[in-house]
Amino acid sequence: MEGNTKNAASKSASILCLGLGWFPKTPGGLERYIYELTQKLAANQDQVELCGVGLPEAEPNLPIKLTNLASPDSAIWKRLWDIRTNFQKTRGAKPDAINLHFALYSFPILDLLPKGVPITFNFHGPWAYESQEEAVERKLSLWLKAKLIEQRTYNRCDRLIVLSKAFGNVLHEQYQIPWNKIHIIPGGVDITQFQPNLSLHEARAKLNWPQDRPILFTARRLVNRVGLDQLLSALAMIKPRIPDVLLMIAGRGRLQATLQQQATELGLSNHVKFLGFLPDDLLPVAYQAADLSVMPSQSFEGFGLAIVESLACGTPVVCTPVGGMPEILEPFSPGLITSSIEVPAIAERLEQVLLGKIPAPTQQACRQYAVANFDWNKIAQDVRSVLFA
Repeated sequence: MEGNTKNAASKSASILCLGLGWFPKTPGGLERYIYELTQKLAANQDQVELCGVGLPEAEPNLPIKLTNLASPDSAIWKRLWDIRTNFQKTRGAKPDAINLHFALYSFPILDLLPKGVPITFNFHGPWAYESQEEAVERKLSLWLKAKLIEQRTYNRCDRLIVLSKAFGNVLHEQYQIPWNKIHIIPGGVDITQFQPNLSLHEARAKLNWPQDRPILFTARRLVNRVGLDQLLSALAMIKPRIPDVLLMIAGRGRLQATLQQQATELGLSNHVKFLGFLPDDLLPVAYQAADLSVMPSQSFEGFGLAIVESLACGTPVVCTPVGGMPEILEPFSPGLITSSIEVPAIAERLEQVLLGKIPAPTQQACRQYAVANFDWNKIAQDVRSVLFA
């Protein structure tokens, strides 16, 4: 088997991937990662089959094969049953490598995966503990997710990929996965889509944003762990010294009404705009229209894709010292990392950068750093080398 794997690594091979949803339809970080990875692997002449939930039945001009296993709208028990039965029905030739990305959807097919084929799991985060963070979990439910579904899935895999050393530590400490099975490969960015091709004036004109105000931008799901409530409180702190500061928040989520009410109560009605869902083609424009991007996460940030997207567009980013985010900025511009996740620390760092007390890296420096370290073409080859290690 080892010889076959080595041969497959040196030429085009067949790779079976199991993901979550379909990125253009459900624009989450995990979905975007799988979408980019599978396309880049296919561009390397590999034959890639992507299985998932809610995938389109046919997608013209796509270099990968899509196999939809279930509807995302069905009840969870039916979804898992459909994943198992449809996976079984659609199997053909044995692949050269298997790449799993989501424990819940991987669990029903673990015993159906062909023997002798190396299995790599991309660990995007501790699913059970993230669920606990966002809602009140019954202890039984947490146990089922972490100890039954996640643990068994990870134990079945030959090797695991994490986006940062921080999440390698989570995988090792929470799930007892030995370090010799863990490989650290950061996330990637499409450097063609995310690039500085507009001036600040042009980008703001395109979005109808004001030309004469310092603008902060963040693209986040509106949930607890991303720290938008902390960011709003920090904005209220810096407003007396930067009275025309404006925060643009892109994204949807269950906390939107709560955050809007908080902004009103803090007297920020003229300083915050909730943009809702921002189409993918406008995301690079928004990064370029901002003076600064902000990632105020409070927990469970395994990588911080928005950081490298912003840098690829030439816009510096201030982030909190959470998860894998400092691993991105520490070698490049450590002064952009706040001293803690607390409101005063976020406010202090934003104010220092906006007022020029801490020098922000240039557009060219941001771009060069992103291209050198996070280009998807390089990242995909690094992932492929682990799939066939």
